Amino acid sequence: MLDSNFNQQKAEAFSEGLIDTLNKAAIALGLSIGNRVGLFEAMAGLAASTSQQIADAAGLNERYVREWLGTMVTGKIVTYSPETKAYQLPAEHAAFLTSGGVYNFAASMEFVPILAGVEDKLIDSFRNGGGVPYSEYPRFHKAMAAESAQTVVAALEPHIIPLVPGLKEKLEAGIDVLDVGCGSGRAMTVLAEKYPNSRFAGYDFSEEGIARANADAKAKGLTNVRFEVRDAANIGETEAYDLITSFDAIHDQADPAGMLRSINQALRPDGVYLVQDITGSSHLEKNLDLPVAPWLYTISCMHCMTVSLAQGGDGLGAMWGEELAEKMMREAGFTNVQINHLEHDAMNTYYVVTK
Repeated sequence: MLDSNFNQQKAEAFSEGLIDTLNKAAIALGLSIGNRVGLFEAMAGLAASTSQQIADAAGLNERYVREWLGTMVTGKIVTYSPETKAYQLPAEHAAFLTSGGVYNFAASMEFVPILAGVEDKLIDSFRNGGGVPYSEYPRFHKAMAAESAQTVVAALEPHIIPLVPGLKEKLEAGIDVLDVGCGSGRAMTVLAEKYPNSRFAGYDFSEEGIARANADAKAKGLTNVRFEVRDAANIGETEAYDLITSFDAIHDQADPAGMLRSINQALRPDGVYLVQDITGSSHLEKNLDLPVAPWLYTISCMHCMTVSLAQGGDGLGAMWGEELAEKMMREAGFTNVQINHLEHDAMNTYYVVTK
């Protein structure tokens, strides 16, 4: 029996919103598939085409392409002419679904099925505690490298390096740089190419990521960059670097406080620690108007927090927030913490930190 205060209009609006959510979840999966099999890249170079022509251009099975196009058309991603049975990806949509555009959201959608793949193990953690280890996310590093290429690597020169006055000139002259939690090493590899007088290093506990980073550096013939498997919480170096960076790497550590102390020790007295991490507040109520908040809390729960807990770690999660980040950096021995937001990047906060 419904409560006497039950608002039928409010209930119907909510249920309609849930239908919209269900449809958008389906579109997200379709966008991920389209990115992985190269359909958006193929369609971006085609005029209005039949499903067979699109399948041929992408080297795919037409029947699957046709059904996928049904999702894309009804989801308002692709246009369709019933008279000619031709499909077309508008240029304005391609700009946000291909590698050569403004930003490839289709690549970001790959995280949806990656996270869904650990749901059963995550439910076990909900019931029994513990966490889901990195090893259960076989495609995460690849997807993260692609995401980093868009948000970090592409923004290094125009947006991130200018946050530190005089840093570009120092890199040109030659300094020692370390990236902690480097993943596949794309940021350091790009900088090593750009600034041959500087010396670069990258540390990560992922053997897969470090192997990919070293292979990439070797293929490019770089001699001023090295990558090693090493624990971020125990770098084991003292006053060895002029610049240390962490890109989206602190919050999912088992021992983030130890990582920050280790970085402080490895940084020279006049050095700079440059950090990119997930944006937002440490207080839930302050994130209500954050456009990507539901996504960030979800990826935190289904990856960032649980991989830390799987190591017996703190489980900070992606939404540890700027307030806690600043507090922990100061507790690690840093005295100056400058918080920056970049117009091109709604997902992250950038910290310039010194001793």
